[in-house]
Amino acid sequence: MKSHNIITHNQLYLHYNFYKIMKNKIWLLAIVALTASACRTPLQVAQVQPQKNTSITSEIAENQNFVSVIAPYKAELEKKMNSKISYTSVDLNKSGDNSNLGNLLADFTYEGAEEWGEKNDIDVDAAVINIGGIRSTIGAGDILTKHVFEVMPFENEVVIVKMKGSDLRGLFQYYLETQKNNPVSHLYIETENGKINQALIDGENVKDDNVYYVATSDYLALGGDNMKFFSKGELISTGIKLRDLFLEYFKKNPEVKTNKDIRLNFKGKN
Repeated sequence: MKSHNIITHNQLYLHYNFYKIMKNKIWLLAIVALTASACRTPLQVAQVQPQKNTSITSEIAENQNFVSVIAPYKAELEKKMNSKISYTSVDLNKSGDNSNLGNLLADFTYEGAEEWGEKNDIDVDAAVINIGGIRSTIGAGDILTKHVFEVMPFENEVVIVKMKGSDLRGLFQYYLETQKNNPVSHLYIETENGKINQALIDGENVKDDNVYYVATSDYLALGGDNMKFFSKGELISTGIKLRDLFLEYFKKNPEVKTNKDIRLNFKGKN
């Protein structure tokens, strides 16, 4: 999972956000000044005098020395961010209970966790991610590195939760109560009139005495989005960042094929 490029994915993320900050020159200079002053002994302010406000506009001249220093980093960053990693013939969106982007990223999470599990004697059964963690969509056409950073701007890690079947039922109860479109992979949940019609994991009914392994993010595993049922399980860290995983699997698929299967079936949902 590690990158051997000059700039790693984590460094690329930092540079990308740094570059976005650089677009507002005045704020960046203010940050630099504050950082420098933080290392010094606090000074006693003897007198405070009001000064004229300076409006931040496009008319403020750029500091050419600063621009020259960052130019090579900016060029390398833009080259990496605009590099093509895959292609989609349709818009990838996050709307609806079975969005094509949600299902795709849930499948990537499952496949990445399953690959890791095979090397660590763990058989991953399913995956769950949260729709709120998907922060953007991807339009039809070339998929660039920057699109994945926009979709997943967080440093979340892939975690595998080991759970008994009796505790896993809390997951299905969660979807019954919330009817939220948090994407899943290798799960089928059907509800109607306040009841669970079907609760399948990898196409089979859950058995209370069985042990199951569910891949998710550390955010959800620790109870994020009110997924408290995960607290009954054992958390297994993979050390894999979700964004790195998505980048890897987009690269593995020169053209993305979306899944249109129904995984969340909330009958009668308003």
